[in-house]
Amino acid sequence: MTTVIDWLTTVLAVVMAAALLDQWRRRRQPFQLVWALGMAFFGIAAGCEALAGSSGWNEILYRTWYLTGAVWTAGWLGLGTAVLLARTRFGYAFAASIFLAGLFTLLTQVKEQYPDAGLSPIAYFVVAAALAVGIAWLTYFGDPRWPAIAAGGVVAASALALILAMTAHLSAPFALDPSTGEPVGTLFPGTLRLLTPFLNITGAFSLAFGALFSADTFMPKRRVLAYSLDPSQRGDYFQFNLLIAPVALTVNFVASLPGALRALLAGRLHSRVPATLLIALGAFFPTLTDSLNRAGSTDLYQLGKFLGVVFLFAGFLVSVEVFREVRIPFTDIRVATASRERARRRDAAAGDGLGHGSGVDPAAAGPQPQGASSSGGSGSTG
Repeated sequence: MTTVIDWLTTVLAVVMAAALLDQWRRRRQPFQLVWALGMAFFGIAAGCEALAGSSGWNEILYRTWYLTGAVWTAGWLGLGTAVLLARTRFGYAFAASIFLAGLFTLLTQVKEQYPDAGLSPIAYFVVAAALAVGIAWLTYFGDPRWPAIAAGGVVAASALALILAMTAHLSAPFALDPSTGEPVGTLFPGTLRLLTPFLNITGAFSLAFGALFSADTFMPKRRVLAYSLDPSQRGDYFQFNLLIAPVALTVNFVASLPGALRALLAGRLHSRVPATLLIALGAFFPTLTDSLNRAGSTDLYQLGKFLGVVFLFAGFLVSVEVFREVRIPFTDIRVATASRERARRRDAAAGDGLGHGSGVDPAAAGPQPQGASSSGGSGSTG
């Protein structure tokens, strides 16, 4: 059964990577290419486990599995979300995520005491803090180039991980949990193992928080706690609003859920909302089971990865970006065009005057900047 789950995970991840690459081929949106790379790494890692389940582990599979799955996947998926939300205040959330990742990396060394880690945990923390400051600084001034700083960190960490994974001396060809037979990374040096929280926490938080951020943008809003991240306000006001923003966003998001549910039942909820919530769940499950894996519990490891790719793929399919047209991938042959959401919104605007009669499609407009919302209310921030 474990091998079957591994193969299903591999197939779904590869299919989603191919679909994202096909979207990028047609639309040339950078986030689609970055997400395609992330899902390709996901598929390669799952494929290593599937092959090992069928024919046994070897050193090549073990090194490739750890590099693509334990290190690269989450970081690149999270970077894709950062690129997608470049023109929003989501940079603050990404900065907080990478700072916390650096801090957790430092605390991991305190707990695990990897003898060969040297000064790497301190270096990783310093780099994470510097990246966080740079990202927050550009976000404050509304500069959409802050994902370039995030990309620099992810690319550098990925390159370092590649070197360490391919050159590390292993005391055995591979290491497995004796109780479950699942692979564990205990043979790799601390310098490499400490890159997993550095990239995984940043990537998982970015993917999950970005999905919730996008859902909040496109759902009907009820603002219970007011806050503003307008950089033109007084410094002390801005610092206070920045401090309460995570709490205010959470409270307002929960308060808006009943309205979103009513819109869903009435058929008026934007497809981006359920799509991004599914993506958030897709980020949650593998993050949870990977954390359990690091703590020594591998019982739910394969299930977590399978559920992760299922919810990620479901969110991708639900999104209006996919169903705008039905086309044979990597060709220009259209099987059918699908504009159900546009038609539904047009009918709703004509029938009940809900304010959608402007002809602007929020999905086509892309992520909205701070202060904007599809329902006319105040914007939100991550």
